[in-house]
Parts: sequence; C-alpha cells; structure tokens
Amino acid sequence: MVGIAVPAGAGFARAATRRSPLLRKTARRIGAPVASFGLVLALWYLVSLVVLAPDRRFLLPPPHVVLTESLLDPVELEVMLRALSVTARVAVTGLALSVLLGVSIGVLMSQARLLERIVYPQTVVLQAVPVLAVVPLIGLWFGYGTTARTIVCVLIAVHPIIAMTLFGVRSVDPNLRELFLLGRCGRLRRLVSLELPAALPSIMTGLRTAAGLSVTGAIVGDMFCAQGRPGIGTLLNTYRARLQSEDLLAALLLAALFGVVVFTIFTVAQRLTVGRWHASGR
Repeated sequence: MVGIAVPAGAGFARAATRRSPLLRKTARRIGAPVASFGLVLALWYLVSLVVLAPDRRFLLPPPHVVLTESLLDPVELEVMLRALSVTARVAVTGLALSVLLGVSIGVLMSQARLLERIVYPQTVVLQAVPVLAVVPLIGLWFGYGTTARTIVCVLIAVHPIIAMTLFGVRSVDPNLRELFLLGRCGRLRRLVSLELPAALPSIMTGLRTAAGLSVTGAIVGDMFCAQGRPGIGTLLNTYRARLQSEDLLAALLLAALFGVVVFTIFTVAQRLTVGRWHASGR
C-alpha cells in the first residue's frame, strides 16, 4: 500500500480551522463587555479630568484615585467588605422568603381564579407603590433593624416571582392537561408532575429578576434602617454626608459588583436547570 504524504502544516491548519469558531465565539462574548467597560472608564476620565474644573474634581475623582485611595486601602476595604457581608445576608434572606412566598402565591392563584382576582391586584399595587415611600412606615412598624431591611427586600423582589410562576403554570400545553385528565390524575398530581416542571423556565426567569431586585432592596433598606450592624447602604449615606467621594464611589463599585455576581449565579443556575431543553436557558 502506497502512503499518501500529508504536508506537515496540514494538521495544524485543520486544528486551527476547528478552533476558529470557538475563538470567534469567545471573542464576541468577552469583547463586548470589555469594550463597554473601557468606554465607561474613558468617559469617567473625560468627565473627571476635562469637564470638571480642578477645584470641583472632588465630585468625581478619577478611577485611579478611587483605586489607590480607597479600594487598595486595607482599612477602608475591610470596613466596606464587612458592611457588604451584612447587606448580602439581608439580600439572601429576603430572596429566599420571596421565592417561598412568590411560588406559593403564584401556584395558589393558578389553581383558583377567584383567589387570583382577589390577591393579584394587591401584589400589583405593592409593586406600583414607590418603595421609598413605604420604607419609613415599615421602620415605624418593625423597627429600623434587620427585620425591616428584609421586609423591604421581599416587597421589591416578590412580584416577579409571583407573576412568572402564575404565567408559567397557566401556559402549560392544553393537550398535556387533557392527557392528564384522561388519565384521571388529581389536581395535586397534575401540579407536581406537569404544571410545575413546565413552569420551571418561567419561574427561573422570575427568580433571576428577583435576585437583582433583592440586592437593590437590601441597599435601600440599609439607607433607611440604620439600626444594628451597618450595611453597604449605610456606608453610602455616611460617605455622602462627609463628602468622601473616593470611598462613596468605591462602595458603589463593590455594591454593583455584588449585584452582578448574584445575577450571574442565577443566570448559570437557569442554564443548568433548563438550558438543555428550553430556549430561555441558552
């Protein structure tokens, strides 16, 4: 048998061809966030160093000043991280309660139209009322500590879970409902075996939205309910009152980073749970 000579670089060329779509896909995913982050930094420097006069530059210090004088200061960073941990615990507790209440209320409303007509308008009203107008009343009733902060989180985060749970259960394929009815399956069996699994993509979408809102609720609660250990929102109020712009911006960056991390965690959870069989997880 006569062998066929293959050029030495052919194997590398084929491997590069196979890798190129993956490289292009990775570049598209990473390139856009990096470019947008660079644009934000450029605008920040432009406003701080060009637009603002030197005597007003304290209003928006350049990024490198925020980094060197606040984020890289071990004492200041420790204070911020300790406060962020308090806010994180409140946000996680509020989100857990929101999931429990939201899924339960959404499922109950999906099983009884009368209950939906009674309860759903009240949840819409709670969502429509500005939370900043309600927080002082919550503090008056429940004190200005951790309990009030958690309630603020629940008020902000629960509605997307209720709405998406109700939507998901009501959107089950009618043919599948008929199939379960022909099999004489009871209401509980239909709920557990059909409706909740079919509603999982919608529930996960509501949960991902509520995760970001719970962080917002925890920070808002910190700002208005300052009793107990200070959260990151409490520090934001303190830094604002003292005109500590570097520390204020550093605390804002840490809070934003925490929100991004929480949102990313639940995005990954959505992909792991429904990404292989539903388009919402891809």
